[in-house]
Amino acid sequence: MTRQIENPSTRVAVVTGGSRGIGRQAAERLALEGFSVVIGYAGNHSEAFKAVAGITAGGGAAVAVQADVADESAVEALFDAAEREFGGTDVVVNCAGIMSLGPVADFDLATLDRMHRTNIRGTFVVSQQAARRVRDSGAIINLSTSVTKLALPGYAPYAASKAAVDAISLILAKELRGRDVTVNAVAPGPTATALFLDGKDKETIDRLAQMNPLERLGTPDDIADLIAFLAGPGRWINGQTIHANGGMA
Repeated sequence: MTRQIENPSTRVAVVTGGSRGIGRQAAERLALEGFSVVIGYAGNHSEAFKAVAGITAGGGAAVAVQADVADESAVEALFDAAEREFGGTDVVVNCAGIMSLGPVADFDLATLDRMHRTNIRGTFVVSQQAARRVRDSGAIINLSTSVTKLALPGYAPYAASKAAVDAISLILAKELRGRDVTVNAVAPGPTATALFLDGKDKETIDRLAQMNPLERLGTPDDIADLIAFLAGPGRWINGQTIHANGGMA
């Protein structure tokens, strides 16, 4: 499922968590914007290659590469693939993440460790490679969450992991001074993806959808629009956590 780049000046995006949800929508949107796309995925082979097939069928260029974002060797190989297939990396969109919910008093610590391995260590490892590899005029975009400030009961373990994403992103923006590389975090509110919907009943989903003034859940398209802006014309936005939640807070 590889389409070789025809124009060496084409910009290249690496998108982790790109087989489903926001990551997949971001990959497809960036392909429409003319990016060649490397889709990183953890284990969902069929969906990753469907994403590649969809992009290439539309005339775009894409490859899928399996990589555990918390494994530095795997992430290094992911960026190596971007260089081998398309000549380098201009934009990194780190959408890989997992969410487990529960009250602090009863939360399983092994589950906490698994989530933090992906959400914190994974963000750090991907950001580390991005800092080393992204070309000038590039962008690094990490996925956070609006629940870091909404403080919803049951979300403490997840929110804690995403607060770390905010910190990594904003500090990295300052560490890349002089590089013409922007670093931002995008913090979605409740968004209609499997990550959000799984395990919730209709009453809970409806209640969360009504919490913002637009009275609906976000869509992966809503978030992909913001990612595409930060990856393209939004060059003066740097070192920010942008809350994309319909005005929820």
